Amino acid sequence: MSRFLDTLVASARRNSGAGARGLTTGEPDSPVRRTWAEVHDVARRMAGGLRDEVRPGDAVAVLAADPALIAPAVQGAWLSGASVTMLHQPTPRTDLAHWAEDTLRVLRMIGARLVLLGPPFDGLSGLLAENSIEHRALSELDGPPAGTAEVGEDATALLQLTSGSTADPKAVRITHGNLHSNMLGMVSAAELDAERDVAVSWLPLFHDMGMVGCLTVPMAIGMEAVKVTPADFIARPLLWPELISRHGGTVTAAPNFAYAIVGRRLARADDGEFDLSTLRFTLNGAEPIDPAAARAFTEAGARFGLNPNCMVCAFGMAESTLAVSFAPLGRGIEVDTVEADALEQRREAVPTGQETERARRFALLGRPLPGLEVGVVDDAGTELGEREVGRLRIRGDAVTPGYLTVQGPLATKDADGWLDTGDEGYLVGGQVVICGRRKDVIIMGGRNIYPVDIERAACEVDGVRAGNAAAVRLEAGTRRERFAVVLESRVAGEPEAEKELGREVAARVVDAVGVRPSAVIVLKPGGLPKTPSGKLRRAATAALVPGE
Repeated sequence: MSRFLDTLVASARRNSGAGARGLTTGEPDSPVRRTWAEVHDVARRMAGGLRDEVRPGDAVAVLAADPALIAPAVQGAWLSGASVTMLHQPTPRTDLAHWAEDTLRVLRMIGARLVLLGPPFDGLSGLLAENSIEHRALSELDGPPAGTAEVGEDATALLQLTSGSTADPKAVRITHGNLHSNMLGMVSAAELDAERDVAVSWLPLFHDMGMVGCLTVPMAIGMEAVKVTPADFIARPLLWPELISRHGGTVTAAPNFAYAIVGRRLARADDGEFDLSTLRFTLNGAEPIDPAAARAFTEAGARFGLNPNCMVCAFGMAESTLAVSFAPLGRGIEVDTVEADALEQRREAVPTGQETERARRFALLGRPLPGLEVGVVDDAGTELGEREVGRLRIRGDAVTPGYLTVQGPLATKDADGWLDTGDEGYLVGGQVVICGRRKDVIIMGGRNIYPVDIERAACEVDGVRAGNAAAVRLEAGTRRERFAVVLESRVAGEPEAEKELGREVAARVVDAVGVRPSAVIVLKPGGLPKTPSGKLRRAATAALVPGE
């Protein structure tokens, strides 16, 4: 069997009986803990239930919310030799007709042999039946315990849908070899100890950080894990530190926006309400990192015993299975402050000791994980030196061999094995720094202006919801390029208050980047278009600007 499956099965066999490590789900109302051996037993029975329907190489899709069902289901699919695709889940705000159309497109794209349904999505069985898509209820998936299929390192383990995989879906093909390599790299870089560490997570399992980092890795190495759902977190953000306190969590991960939300709430919490002293590895990734918001979280958490140096800024992407680089452990948030003019006009990251309004501050994201390389090249493909800004590319055993698209398979690497990440950035002291996505850069007067700088400035204005401002390009290529700021605020719908907020945001943006937005659009909370994993949909956001 593959090295990944061999590791997973060996871990399950090791974790039975007294002192065995396992998975806790159902918090906070009905917590249930099963050892990894017990999860594996359920997975073997699920694999037995799949025996007559799934063959090695088939694609199995999963649509469920309960981690207690998902964990053995994905393992059962792997034991059967199938690949797993976690489908994006509809939310209360989702247009179900559009979601159904997009999901059916995804299922056709991956050639899904079977869809496994669990609560609260059981009611969608009729839709699948109408479209002749085979499906089974997870609760009914049971059979004689099955063995482990023989699969090679190049066999597909995961088809990870990329953010925004809707009208034009794309799935990253992650092989068993990719998974094993990235798992080993993360275990080494994070110094994970399966016998002592406890992972606590609410991240969605249809996102790579939730599925790979917070479920697959703990399950494969036999590390204790506590898993709740994104809905649990949204309903009560302080459930996250509560679970860390209750279970002695040592490892957790989230995007920057979640740390901003919880940091504000921790600042208002009563003394002694939480115990965060056990946390040693708090990963911040999946979206641009705002050093100020990250520090606000660690400072608010210090009152509850949080080590201020536990924050680990990271760079990752589904195309590398999950992780590309982790900042050094125990050093906290390290920032590179550079001259704005040199960055925007000469594409050089020139360090400056002056904390001026025009300086640019980027989080250092660490060195590449073992088994991975990161390089920086210009548009002609020429390798650039330290602090020269260009296209980031990655190479290594964890990097996907390709995508599945509606047009068919698509290769990801060049002849030398490099994958273009789509990011602009640079290297300093071997550490990765990301300036922004190439396709989102706003070019005005020969200057490269990164949306994150505009967005951080906008979020500094009172009344703007933290982490909910977007800078979007307008009219690129047909008129002089412009940009607008679209943000969320509770003053939306109050014309005079909106106008005043717009003036304040425009002034703050001018101070920060030296150019004025052509418009400031104020939306109600929840109004910004986002992907199911919480990332901004820039094209849809730009469409909200009048005249565009």
